[in-house]
Amino acid sequence: MRILVTDSVAPEGVRILREAGFEVEERGKLPPGELKALIPTFEGLIVRSATKVSADAIEAARCLKAIGRAGAGVDTIDVEAATRRGIVVMNTPGGNTISTAEHTFSLLLALSRNIPQANASVKRGEWDRKRYIGVEVMGKTLGIIGVGRVGREVALRARAFGMRVLGYDPYVTLDVASKAGVELVDLERLLTESDYISVHTPKTENTYHMLSYRELERCKRGVRMINCARGGIVDEEALLGALESGRVAGVALDVYEQEPPQNRALVEHPNVICTPHLGASTVEAQVNVAVQIARQMVEFFRTGMAPNAVNLPPVAPEVFRKSRQFLELAEKIGKLQAQLSEGRLLRITVEYRGEVLEHPTSLLTAAVLKGALEESAEVPLNLVNASYIARERGVQVEEVRYSEHRDYLNLIAVYYRTDLGERVVSGTIFGRNDPRIVRVDEYHFDARPEGEMLFCGNEDVPGVIGRIGTLLGSHGINIARMSWGREQPGGKAVTVLNLDQPVPDEVLEEIKAQPHILWAKRARL
Repeated sequence: MRILVTDSVAPEGVRILREAGFEVEERGKLPPGELKALIPTFEGLIVRSATKVSADAIEAARCLKAIGRAGAGVDTIDVEAATRRGIVVMNTPGGNTISTAEHTFSLLLALSRNIPQANASVKRGEWDRKRYIGVEVMGKTLGIIGVGRVGREVALRARAFGMRVLGYDPYVTLDVASKAGVELVDLERLLTESDYISVHTPKTENTYHMLSYRELERCKRGVRMINCARGGIVDEEALLGALESGRVAGVALDVYEQEPPQNRALVEHPNVICTPHLGASTVEAQVNVAVQIARQMVEFFRTGMAPNAVNLPPVAPEVFRKSRQFLELAEKIGKLQAQLSEGRLLRITVEYRGEVLEHPTSLLTAAVLKGALEESAEVPLNLVNASYIARERGVQVEEVRYSEHRDYLNLIAVYYRTDLGERVVSGTIFGRNDPRIVRVDEYHFDARPEGEMLFCGNEDVPGVIGRIGTLLGSHGINIARMSWGREQPGGKAVTVLNLDQPVPDEVLEEIKAQPHILWAKRARL
């Protein structure tokens, strides 16, 4: 297994990879062209923030299975391109939390007491105490936009300094926020009541320029702003205008829309403190993220589990292990549907009942899609890109959940709608790990989803199953297991056979030509 490591990742992480038996090549920051030329022979890639992983590089990475970011932000990685190729992207969101929170609060205090400006003044030989008079933070209100790991750590430090803390984050519960001493409010109230505003959200389409002219106009006059998250969340031109008008009294920036910063009027403003993206730049943080991403990479290649994957549903490793049997069943049901159904796929509905609801259904649905689409996909399919490929093809996907089933402790039913009709296939797990297919359409039976299989729709009359067995035997095909289900005596039925050998095309046609056989389909699971 070959891993490419760029951007001077701490040696403690590289050592873990080598001790695990991986072949590691270390490089510094790689320009896009060099990365594209180098990446084709590597299965894994680890970067920090300097190397940009573009769609072109990902397209050239014919062996790549995982990209690891030694840090939290993944805006330097084309996650969509990686997802389409089925490449898992992992980050280390907790590794630099304390470093970033401490840097944020350091900037908040420096901003309050004009420490950088006063320091520079003394070094110039000046002694002007009145010019650099500051403000206390005790009793002031800090507004935190993004109450995630870093935001909550900042809140704890602010509370220790006697500050009141407001928070805006539509994805955090009241209980989680209150444990950090944060009062959750809407964005409007945060802007109008805060003496300080600190940004801690990821950079996305929704958060780009979320603080621009309109929002800054709503702020309390004399507000001070800190951004140690990502450049572009605060509109730099709007921020400069607010500084010049006096609406914003001071700004501390560690991140910029372009790095190094191009807006010189902003960074050279006397009321702006700047640092060169140092939020995670502590010895401890660099070791933490390097060790964490190395361990995640080892776990991924050894077990298939991807801790902190940004393009997979968030699932703890122990939950992934417990869900493996249901993942395998879900994939087999999807694969079986693709082989039994005809026509252009329009919609897949996955119904979950009973104990299976204790497992991550979004991941199970991805497994169904992987099984259903992988034979016709232009790229290798896995749990990372299955949902993406389904959306790209215009396939509608939905989940339905019920607390229980009258006959089974757990059940996964997949409704597969094409332009020619709909078919349902259901499966369950008996005992600890005994997967079974228990339904096709209106027929109920008990079949093992494994190996070579033959499904026959037939009229429920004497001699049909015997003729199928005789015909298969005459061609040297042995029946390993048999199951069947019927509507009612003398009606229609389905016969399901597990076979030791595959059924050739000509034998399948012979079976279809037998009296009372309505249809016949092969499947390989």
